Amino acid sequence: MKILHTADWHLGHRLHEFPQHDEQFRFLNWLVNFITEQQIDVLLVSGDIFDTGVPSSLSQKLYYDFLIELKSTGCKHVIITGGNHDAPGTLNAPRELLQALSIHVIGKATERIEDEVIFLEVDDEKIIVAAVPFLRDQDIRRAVASESFEQITNRYKLALINHYHGIAEHCKNIQAQGTSIIAMGHLFANGGSTSDSEQTIYVGNLGDIGAGDFPEIFNYIALGHLHRAQKIEGNEHIRYSGSPYHLSFSEVGYSKKIVTFKTNEGKVEQIEEIELPDFRKLYKVKGDIENCIGQLNKISSEPHDLFPWVEVILDTVGHTGTGFEEIHKAAKDLSLEVLKVSIKNERKMAGLEKLVCDARHVKELSPIEVFKLKCAEQEFELKENPEIMDAFHEILQIAKEG
Repeated sequence: MKILHTADWHLGHRLHEFPQHDEQFRFLNWLVNFITEQQIDVLLVSGDIFDTGVPSSLSQKLYYDFLIELKSTGCKHVIITGGNHDAPGTLNAPRELLQALSIHVIGKATERIEDEVIFLEVDDEKIIVAAVPFLRDQDIRRAVASESFEQITNRYKLALINHYHGIAEHCKNIQAQGTSIIAMGHLFANGGSTSDSEQTIYVGNLGDIGAGDFPEIFNYIALGHLHRAQKIEGNEHIRYSGSPYHLSFSEVGYSKKIVTFKTNEGKVEQIEEIELPDFRKLYKVKGDIENCIGQLNKISSEPHDLFPWVEVILDTVGHTGTGFEEIHKAAKDLSLEVLKVSIKNERKMAGLEKLVCDARHVKELSPIEVFKLKCAEQEFELKENPEIMDAFHEILQIAKEG
């Protein structure tokens, strides 16, 4: 059985207020063709289908059009799990209808752990999939009065690990000889490399577990959340597929991928990373104003299917005091879009009040960066009060989910 692992589509994502619909559309079309050509039997999508809990009608159309297109391929089954960006209700709403099309959706942790276990059969080859979605702490941990923060942390980690061991035990109980067991997850695993585009997934490090915390019974663990394709702690069978296109300029410089593998008589074989095309090119240019303008002209002269997007990092300010005006004037008639212009080390020099004077700067700041800057201006030491940062993460998570 040939299986494809992908995650973190973030349909509806905007990069510095520029919608990424065009590259998302191209990726999904490419994926349908790839599934057809490579005769993929099972598609696994490990969370963060959408970028927000209330996706736009355009984002939902991309999603459902793709699922409809899959029926023209040889793909027999699709398993989709919810991520921290997904609203469980949105994913689960059409679950029964999609089930009739062999599309299995687990938007959130189920009341019975066995309901996250899916048995699949293709041409006499059998597999079991532990389709674990993003596990919110309220779904698996019961609060105890007067717990210290350390006790809360330990209790959550234990609950998270126990969830995987509980589902592994159920898989073992129903496993027939020669049946592979695949797990899915949407979490942060220790040793993973991050970019600027991942949202902090838990309060503090509540959800950080290691490769050794996963039960050994799983032949492959298909993870989502981190946007760089990678193995965890050198384990070939524990992988993030990464996002299929760049969601941040911090991701420029490494390839986007999906992962394919085969199951055979209870074993996983031929694990392979497939490098994806650049559906839209992103560039970072650095230097003084004259040098950066020269680089922009060179990028513009090259052929591109979609206008490339560029971040400009200036070494020095221009005649107008920032260099923004010179860069945007030079880029006006070029076949590209400059999404961001900044001065090297500017954030180290500028406080929050100065940055908010320029709306472009405000959009470049994440909520966490704004919070840190405000604390610095109020001379509040976050390093000495880590519980305040953890509380802010929790509030931010609640706000995003609500």
